[in-house]
Amino acid sequence: MTPVVAIPASFDLAQTLDCGQAFRWRPVNEDSPSFWEGVAFDRYLRLERQKDVLLLYCSQEEFQNFWRSYFDLDEDYEAMRSELSALCPALKSACDYAPGIRLLRQNPWEALCSFLISQNNHIPRIKGILQRLCQQFGSPIAHTGWHAFPTAAALASARLEDLAPIRAGFRAKYLLDAAKKVACGEVDLDKILLSSVEYGREELQKILGVGPKVAECTLLYGFHKTTCFPMDVWMKRAMAVLLPGRSPLEFGTKAGLAQQYLFHYSRMHPELFSGKSA
Repeated sequence: MTPVVAIPASFDLAQTLDCGQAFRWRPVNEDSPSFWEGVAFDRYLRLERQKDVLLLYCSQEEFQNFWRSYFDLDEDYEAMRSELSALCPALKSACDYAPGIRLLRQNPWEALCSFLISQNNHIPRIKGILQRLCQQFGSPIAHTGWHAFPTAAALASARLEDLAPIRAGFRAKYLLDAAKKVACGEVDLDKILLSSVEYGREELQKILGVGPKVAECTLLYGFHKTTCFPMDVWMKRAMAVLLPGRSPLEFGTKAGLAQQYLFHYSRMHPELFSGKSA
């Protein structure tokens, strides 16, 4: 069954699925950026943009019960983008560059692992490490060729040498520490979801390798705490060069979305920051 779902004008598949917030989506055909496949919460999906509709290769029930929330389809992104654009010309340029970005509501455990792996890394390599991690430790998803993301319990039972084939380098010990602390409840992801951002930052940084930036990414992309504003090299440059004197606090509950527009815009326009220090 292939239900046809009307696509919001502000939803672009490539901009949303390949902007650095999630790493288990890929175009089915590199020459056709309108047809994508991937896995979220152990569910496989193919989806395709055809003019002004989005085709989801799943049942209507699955779309309503899961994918509508995952893609944040009930949120008015055009209104949020308009509010952010009105704050300053540079932010408007970033919003206009990739107006189709949406914030995915991802699995907190997968987001934590993904951003541990993202440190000193680039998107293609992050995707490769995660694919190998899932192939080695995750359960196969029938008839798809994909694997579920390994549970914390499954990964916690592994030894450091068991992770050698995924080629994560120094990040492997971070993954194991995260798995052990989440599996035993020392770091309670469910409690983080229901608690303040400040509590989440403190709890996540109990994990080896989780500093302020990884904690902020995990809270934004894994827990949908949209006041979070991850800062890395690109974002420091963006704030210093494009928004001097401005604070992420000005963006309020839209800070995470502003960050995503700015991050993608900055990453795709490095020439704007030539000669600038981080």
